[in-house]
Amino acid sequence: MTRLRVAPAYGQGRCRLYVSLPDGRHVAWYDRSAAGDSGPPGGGGGGDGAGHGPPAGADLPDGGRVCLVYERHRDAVLAALAPYLTGDFTIGPPPVPTAAELAGLSLHPDDDLAPNRPGEALHGSLGRAAPAGRLRRDPLRAQRAQLAAEELLGAGLDLLVDAGWRILHSVPLPGADRVDHLAIGPGGVLAVHTLAARRLRVRVQGSAVRVGRADPVPLLRLTRRRAERASLALATAVRPVLAVVGAARLETYAAPSDVRLLRETGTPALARLGGVRKPADVEALYTVARDRRTWLRA
Repeated sequence: MTRLRVAPAYGQGRCRLYVSLPDGRHVAWYDRSAAGDSGPPGGGGGGDGAGHGPPAGADLPDGGRVCLVYERHRDAVLAALAPYLTGDFTIGPPPVPTAAELAGLSLHPDDDLAPNRPGEALHGSLGRAAPAGRLRRDPLRAQRAQLAAEELLGAGLDLLVDAGWRILHSVPLPGADRVDHLAIGPGGVLAVHTLAARRLRVRVQGSAVRVGRADPVPLLRLTRRRAERASLALATAVRPVLAVVGAARLETYAAPSDVRLLRETGTPALARLGGVRKPADVEALYTVARDRRTWLRA
């Protein structure tokens, strides 16, 4: 029997066990579906004992599906995975990619927004700027603060992937505008505008937002407008969200109900939103949204 090894890979809230030949080619993988087991006794590996199992104490789900790439290795694959197979499972060829997955694979790298970092546009402008002198005020201080705020908020939003959300950062809009963060998930589509307010008091009254001692600005109007443009591009409802990052205090007076106010510490609460979109709908919409050309009509 062919000697196979088993190695785990963790990501997006799941464990996948890859079964491979000695030359490294994968012949099967095992996706497990619900939480439970912590691997075989002793943490051993694949069929001949030469593989490497999941780390001790790792939470692995029960049941699932074995995707078999080569039918001729069926018996060897089942033998290698025997210590890990629990509950009911199915075995067969890998599933056919959905239309959304195929569209994502065919997307040109220059048009794919998925790799964008939080504050991608600011990274570019700040990277080209000359460093500020030590004895004069940094003219790019506000942009650096905005970048730090977008990175902090973006890191929190990225954690929502395990709850079925898909996140895009720095989505460009015609006219040199952008959506700081776009969240697509079970709770719908959110267009998030980031407000950097480190150690300052933020007061929201009506559509006006006042940061520290600065004059009030109609920031909720801008947040709402960006969501409307995203809704036009995606042909679906998009809710505007104003995320206040680093504020010493947030005060609201008669704030509009159509714009959600969010602190950077409140991103985990978004994982509890649901009942709006199914997982397949989330993936299909994410595939459309990550295409830069989609936003040309916004």
